[in-house]
Amino acid sequence: MDQFLKEVEELVGVTEKSKDDDVEVHPYAHLEKSKVLQSARIFHDDKLVREKPRKCCTIIAQILYLHNNALNSKDISTNSNSANYNALTPTEATELFFSATKLFVSPDPCLRRIVYLFLKEIQPLCDPSDVIIVTSCLTKDMTCDIPLYRANAIRVLVNIIDSAMLGAIERYMKQAIVDKDAMVRNAALVASSHLFEMCGDNATIVRRWIGEVQEAMMKQTNGNQRRGKENDMVQTNAIRLLCQMKGHDRLGMAKLVQQYASKAGKGGFRSPMALVILIRACGRSLSDAMSISGESSDHRDIREISPLCREGFDFLETSLSHPSSMVAYEAARTICTLPNMETRTHNLTKAVDYIHNMLSSKIPSERFAAVRTLAEVANWHPRSAARCNEGLEGILDDENSHLATLAVTTLLKTGNEESIDRLVRNISTLIISAPDEYKITIVRSLQRLCLKYPSKHRVIVSFLSEFLREEGGFGFKQAIVQSIVSLMKLVPETTESSLFHLCEFVEDCEYTQLSTATLYVIAELGPKTLRPSRYIRYLFNRVILENAVIRAAAVSALAKFAASCPSLRVSIVALLKQSKWDEDDEVRDRAMAAVRVLEEAMEMNPYVSPDINLDHVMNEEEVIQLDIPVQGDLAMLVYGNPSPIPFHKLERSIKAYAATPGKMNNASEVLTFAELPTVDDAVESTDTNAIDHSTINATSQIGLGPAPMEIIEPKIRPDPAAAIYAIPELASLGKVFKSSSPVPLTEDETEYVVRCVKHILDNHVVLQFIIENTVENQRLDNVVVSIESDSELYEIIGDVPVDHIRYGTTGNCFAVLQRNVEETIESVEFTCQLNFTVVPIDPGTDDPSAGEYKEEYPLEGIVIASSDFMAKFPAADFRQAWNESNNDNEVLDTFSLQFRDLDVVVPAVVDFLGMTPCDGTGQLPVNVSGLTQHMLHLSGKFVSGDIVLVRAQLTMQAGSTSLKVAIRSENADVSRVIANCIR
Repeated sequence: MDQFLKEVEELVGVTEKSKDDDVEVHPYAHLEKSKVLQSARIFHDDKLVREKPRKCCTIIAQILYLHNNALNSKDISTNSNSANYNALTPTEATELFFSATKLFVSPDPCLRRIVYLFLKEIQPLCDPSDVIIVTSCLTKDMTCDIPLYRANAIRVLVNIIDSAMLGAIERYMKQAIVDKDAMVRNAALVASSHLFEMCGDNATIVRRWIGEVQEAMMKQTNGNQRRGKENDMVQTNAIRLLCQMKGHDRLGMAKLVQQYASKAGKGGFRSPMALVILIRACGRSLSDAMSISGESSDHRDIREISPLCREGFDFLETSLSHPSSMVAYEAARTICTLPNMETRTHNLTKAVDYIHNMLSSKIPSERFAAVRTLAEVANWHPRSAARCNEGLEGILDDENSHLATLAVTTLLKTGNEESIDRLVRNISTLIISAPDEYKITIVRSLQRLCLKYPSKHRVIVSFLSEFLREEGGFGFKQAIVQSIVSLMKLVPETTESSLFHLCEFVEDCEYTQLSTATLYVIAELGPKTLRPSRYIRYLFNRVILENAVIRAAAVSALAKFAASCPSLRVSIVALLKQSKWDEDDEVRDRAMAAVRVLEEAMEMNPYVSPDINLDHVMNEEEVIQLDIPVQGDLAMLVYGNPSPIPFHKLERSIKAYAATPGKMNNASEVLTFAELPTVDDAVESTDTNAIDHSTINATSQIGLGPAPMEIIEPKIRPDPAAAIYAIPELASLGKVFKSSSPVPLTEDETEYVVRCVKHILDNHVVLQFIIENTVENQRLDNVVVSIESDSELYEIIGDVPVDHIRYGTTGNCFAVLQRNVEETIESVEFTCQLNFTVVPIDPGTDDPSAGEYKEEYPLEGIVIASSDFMAKFPAADFRQAWNESNNDNEVLDTFSLQFRDLDVVVPAVVDFLGMTPCDGTGQLPVNVSGLTQHMLHLSGKFVSGDIVLVRAQLTMQAGSTSLKVAIRSENADVSRVIANCIR
């Protein structure tokens, strides 16, 4: 060792750090590439290589340091001049690579091992055609008598050879997989796994080694404990490779699980990691078997579904008693994540009991794993997870804040109505010391709990309001305000108390954006309460005590109160006049405009106090109705009526209008709401959870910005009609009324992936086919989709092909249909076929080669339904719009739908009609069991420009659902078309 350190000091020139200097210098920190390359010439001297193997090791270590330092500086995007200067060029790397192969003459084992490492690291910088020459040396080492050399040679060789060379060494790889030394077997199995993932040709060859892999997995090693552990890794790598081979073969995977599950039960597996891999494969096989048999929603025991399910589930339950906690936990987690376990709670008992025991473990990772699994179980079956509540409460004071937060959120999911008070007290101390991101998670969980148990709204809202007055960041305060506002929308009982909490919050809020949003909420909901005058004091305080932005928002809020409550107009006008001399222009303009509008409204419709004794008015709604503006009131028209298009859609609508050819070219052009195109909601989500969607609707309607990120992340998509306007021939057809979401016409795994977007115009329909080419070394030319139908409603008048689609890219082709306006709109199905010319591509030059041919590829049919001509257009006040609509064109009809669950039939009816739910009727009431009826309010705009309103009453009957619809529009034919959408 002393001699080795002396050599390092001589080569590197390490500077001793001074006694006063505490900075440690890396021994290779001052290396220069030129000096290291000069030293590497020793590799060509066989005599020196044999006599000084340590010196060769040191030089290789220096080269690897320079190489890794250059890679690290590139990964972190630094501009280190020294690192870039010392980076190896491909020419230098190739010369060093071949120089290192001459070190094989040395018998020193340390030098041989570092040479293998060097070849493996430097190989990516070299020319593949040059590197392949070294395979002869490595192949020779694969057949030597030293296991260490054989294993390392395999590890290096797998990074060098290609699919053509793999066949030449296949015999050696098979021998290495069943080698008597466990280290060699491990290297061969890991190398085979890497080869399998490289390309399809390699995978085909590796699949032929399945017999050797099975032999290696069950082969026992006689020897010391170290050798036994190496054999455990052999089993792990072998079962992993077998699962890779059978990954796309459902039947083969099932047989694999059956074969080794029985052996595992008899002690055939010594490796816990191998058992974990087998348990995961067993879980996938059970899920597939349950879905194929159609029993996923049955209440029967899993073992009764099929023999595979019986053997697989017995194996999982047996694994729960394994001495390794890793194996037992994986079995419990797999059981809990099987599909539709909420209908088979008897199969969950043992798994949940084991997870309950893990909660008291002294190992933090085991406790965290148990809590996380219980949190997942609580999402779909809180009653099963509730059995572990006692253990979860013991984790609330855990020193790991993430673990404690997860335990709190799980308890809030599984808690019952009687335990809410105790839970709130327990988390009070936790939430004070937790970071803001954990606080936000707890707030969301409290919101869901309040929706589940509305009778406890006072406790939960009071708890949330207390933390509005505590220290916290903007995100935390915004999350609380969003939750309180959502609860006011979904649980009306919380409105009065919540508004007072918000009024107290704006008194001390340090965030301007949050204060203005809260003032808007108060102005939106305050006038609808029993005594709106109680909130005027809080609003006027903001006018005289805050900055200009908040003062302007408070002035607008006061104006809205005055517009909605005629009895308050005189008082509010007197308050607003004080802001006419405000120092800020925006505040003065808003105040002067509000005073002018309110004074004219009072002059036109003076307020007359009703001669009614309020003590005799028993209904709260009757009290509110006594103080409402008259029909056509000026102040209500200016401040009370909402925008015809919600603000979160207005920007997209204007952008879509500006993108329409021929628009926005005339300076005198007047833009009205009627001219703007209708855009659908841009929030794309497959989650149909009622609470989550209700929260989104509630927060977006009152202007608090995007919905909480934990619930859903809004995603704004670009205007789909831009593809139409980009082609002059299609742009001349007119304005696009609506564009549908992409409809898949093929599976995602096919060689050609095709999706269709339906663009609806006034008299035309344009079908945009998005085609992706997933075939290597192939280009598609003159691509077009031919469609056919016997319907007289549409006439195919043309198509727009795409010239070229290269591998890995997408192209758009179009089919244009003209609609017969004299025919009634109905659902029409078209058969589709993809036509194109296949042009082979030379992989070496990337140029077309000879042998092109025409090809036809069948696609799934596309249906243009009546609902495609309906755009989602929310009604600001559905009840008022329904009462004001003309019932002369009303269509009444009754349908019988084959649905057995209201949770399924509600979104199905919305999808049938293509309209948007109003007044929160798109979700079923929370915490209501045995619900058999539901009223659904829908609104939309038809392609003709007619606003359509629908009232649908759903009633559960024996084995089906009765649907009664009342449809109103300005056109009776449109009403009948909408009724025909139900299928």
